[in-house]
Order: sequence, then C-alpha cells, then structure tokens
Amino acid sequence: MPDLSPGSQRSRIQKVSRNFFLHIHAPRVNLRSLKLTTTFGLGVALGFLFLILILTGVLLMLYYTPSEGQAYSSVKDIMYVVKGGRYIRNLHRWAAHGMVILAFLHLIRTFFTGAYLKGRRLNWIIGVAMLLVTLLLSFSGYLLPWDQLAYWAVTIGSNIAASARELTDALGMTQVFDPGGFVKQLLIGDEVVGQEALTRFYMLHIIFLPLTLLILMGVHFWRIRKDGGLARPADSREQDIHTWPTALWGELAVLMVSLAILMAAAFFFDAPLKELANPLLPENPAKSPWYFLGVQELISYSAFAGGIIIPVLFVAFLVSIPFRDREESHAGIWFSGIVGKRVTIASLFFSAAVTIGILFVNVNFGWLGDWFAGTPQVLIILINPGTVLAAAYAVWSVYQRRRTGSVHFSAMALFTCALVGLIILTFVGVWLRGPDWEFYWLRSNWPVQ
Repeated sequence: MPDLSPGSQRSRIQKVSRNFFLHIHAPRVNLRSLKLTTTFGLGVALGFLFLILILTGVLLMLYYTPSEGQAYSSVKDIMYVVKGGRYIRNLHRWAAHGMVILAFLHLIRTFFTGAYLKGRRLNWIIGVAMLLVTLLLSFSGYLLPWDQLAYWAVTIGSNIAASARELTDALGMTQVFDPGGFVKQLLIGDEVVGQEALTRFYMLHIIFLPLTLLILMGVHFWRIRKDGGLARPADSREQDIHTWPTALWGELAVLMVSLAILMAAAFFFDAPLKELANPLLPENPAKSPWYFLGVQELISYSAFAGGIIIPVLFVAFLVSIPFRDREESHAGIWFSGIVGKRVTIASLFFSAAVTIGILFVNVNFGWLGDWFAGTPQVLIILINPGTVLAAAYAVWSVYQRRRTGSVHFSAMALFTCALVGLIILTFVGVWLRGPDWEFYWLRSNWPVQ
C-alpha cells in the first residue's frame, strides 16, 4: 500500500516542485503512453536532435564567416584545419536531416493514431507549423557552405518561391502584379543568390527560425500536458503511474539510441562539400534539397500548380483535419481499427497505381503541350500531371466518405494518398531525374557531360 501519511505527501510535493523534469511532464502518466509502439519515441528524439543542432551550431559559428568571399573557405577550415571540426559539422548536418525525417514520421504517427482528436486540435496545428519551420530551418542552413551543391539547390528553391510568375506571365500582368517576384525578393533579397541571400539565410538559420521553433516546441509540450497526456482509447484500462522516474528511463533510452545512430552516421559519412559556388557554371541536374524534390517534380509539370497550388492545398488540408474530423471514438487507436486499416491499405495501392501510371504517361508520351501544339499556358497550369493526381486523390477520398459514411476514414484516405504520392515523387526526383531533368532508370545512362 502506498504511504499516504502527511509527511510522505509533503515530501513528494517538494520533489515535484524542485524537479525540472516534472515541470515539463505531468506528475502521472498513463502506462500505455510509455509503450514503444505508442509513439516510438519520435517526439523525444526530435527534441534531442534540436538540442544537438543548437550545441553543434554554436560551435560551428565560432569559425564560420557569413561572407560570399569567405564562407566556403571557412567551412573548409572547419573540415580540414579545426580539430574535430569535420565531426562536429557531420553531426550538425545529419542531425538536421534526421530532424526532417523524424518530423514527417511524427506527423504520420500522430495522424494515424488519431492524436489530434479529443480537444487536441490546437496542438495538431502547432505540430504542422513546427514541421514547416523545421523544413525552413534545414533549407536556410543549406546555403551556408556556399559550394555548388548549396548554391544551386537554393537557386532552385528561390525559383520555387517565385512560381506564381508562371500564372502572371501567362496572364500578361507580371509587370504590374508580381507576387512571385515579391516572395523571391523577400527570401533572397535579389533576383539571384548572392551576399544578400547568404546574410538573410544566416540570420534566419541562427536566430529567427530556432527561436520560433523553440517557442512552438515549448507550447507543444505544454499543450500535451494540459490536454491530459497522449491520446488513448476511451476504453483503455491501462493504469496511471508516477512519471518520475519511469518516464525518465524511457526517454533516456530514446536519447541513447538516437545519439548512437547520429554518432555512427557522423563517423562513417562526411557531410558533402563540393566546389566553390560558381554562378556561371550551373549544376546539371540542379536539384533542391531532397525534402523538396517531390515539389520540384511537380514544378517540372507546372511551376504555379506544383510550387503553390498543390503545396498550399496540402497544408490547408492538414490544418483543416481536426476541424472536419470530430469522430473522437478513434482517438489513440492505430489506423482506427480494422476498417481504418483496410482504407489505408486500399488507399496506398490506389495512390501508388495512379501516381506511377501518370508518371509513366508523362515520361513516355508527354502531356498537353506535347500532344496539342499551341495549348494555352493557363490550360497547362490547370491540367497537368500534378493537378490530375491531386484531383484523383480527392475523388478517392470522396468515394471513401460515401462508402464508409465517415469523415475520419475519408481524411485517412486522402492523407495516405498524398503521403504515398509524395514518397514516389521524391524518389523519382532523387534517383531517376538526370541532366536537364530527363528521366533515367540508371545513373550510368546519363550522357557524358
């Protein structure tokens, strides 16, 4: 029997009030929340990687010079002159990539366990915002080495930001109304990547974006505690236990595994550093960072549709999920039971078949502009492989809504379709696109440059 004497209770209250761990955790936690299969420790690992990025970033700042003329040489000094500099840079680079991957996985886990239900709407939106900030944080750091890889990746990224120009050019109004140019100017400070872009990206990377993410993360953790911990099924019979020290050991285990993987990656794989950036010698193929290559593939069909319409619609869909889906009986249940698993599997195969089919047609037979000479640009913007895919996913979602009578399963269908499509398009962009963005099955088939 637990000791319920006044002295024991007073001692426990003092421990809680003096324990930093229990300032960011509830005093008690449901046993289900501590199971590995509930969260896989993704949120804890994300927080740890962010801490690693801050620590290694501060060390790199001691030797880095954010100047167009000295940035590259300072990075080379870090790698070849500063003792331990290569390893610190490797840790920083792979932690950044790991954070992007884990942020996506965390979003997927949260969605498929219905963790946005039961009053957790605000925290889901904060999580979506954190994902976007994480992508921007990684992208802003991409330019800092000032090598060919960084320069042309950010050039592609800035052109993505200016994709609205495709529509304004087609309508003949760019001279008087140029929102794409405004966004690009805001991002890099010029029409081309130069010192203005490097300065802006450096300030974003070391001050504004980390502070934004830190604030969002603090609110995110606070909301988890305020919302009663992690989502769990209404009929869950798992008991609540004291958070200290049980949860601490679980989180330390996640930290140790994350650190081991990160240290091994930093030891065996060097962060890339190519030749000094040369604005007169474009990379071919010039590719954005891997996490934007799915968007770059969409942009190859239509800059405006792929760079603005589809990404904005996807983010709007993510934000709208907890407002449309109020079926709280699915909270805390992986894939919402048997029906949800069937919807997810069916959506996976549907999305894979449709996405690969559209890619096959586009690669082998072209599209409207190739089939019909003189096709208006506005029509190409509206009807291209990307918009057709988005429409197919939407139709499938509506079909699942009518078949199951559930908004929740309809959202699961659309989310699964979008996720599978993004993975396939990213794979194509990373592995199958070569010089001039042509499709090649093997890199060995690339023409000699």
